[in-house]
Amino acid sequence: MNIVLLGYMGCGKSSVGESLARSLQYKFIDLDTFIEKKESNSISDIFGTKGEIYFRKLETLSLEELLSKNIDKTIISLGGGTPCYGSNLTILKESKSLLLYLNASVQELTQRLWKERLTRPLIRSQESYESLEEYVRKHLFERSYYYNQVTRSIKVDGKSNREITEEIIGSLF
Repeated sequence: MNIVLLGYMGCGKSSVGESLARSLQYKFIDLDTFIEKKESNSISDIFGTKGEIYFRKLETLSLEELLSKNIDKTIISLGGGTPCYGSNLTILKESKSLLLYLNASVQELTQRLWKERLTRPLIRSQESYESLEEYVRKHLFERSYYYNQVTRSIKVDGKSNREITEEIIGSLF
């Protein structure tokens, strides 16, 4: 069985994914890292030089490539927008993977993202905490339709990676 982690940027998909993979002795693949290696370029540079449309197409091709490899016992961490574009949600559902939504509140996401906004191309231009919060609220609302079509939703507010990992493992067995 494979486990796919999805949720808004900053919810902890990569760090929880690594922790979960270690605990379950699964392989871990971060989709953004997979794309960066494939393109020999950072996500930020891909967005900056080739644009979001190019990135989203590349993201879909990379997701299809990963899921078609008949991998097993793998944790895959998606980008925040991955399930929301093109046929990605259908691809994910047809993969028969366990889809877990790491569900963080607008307040939690805004706190986390404010500290790292300059390293994230989609929010780099947010100059105030309030504008970032509004941006997150809007996008979370738009993406909730996709995020809520999962196998399980895990609330992550105020929890450590270890606590989230233990909760996920507890829900599996």
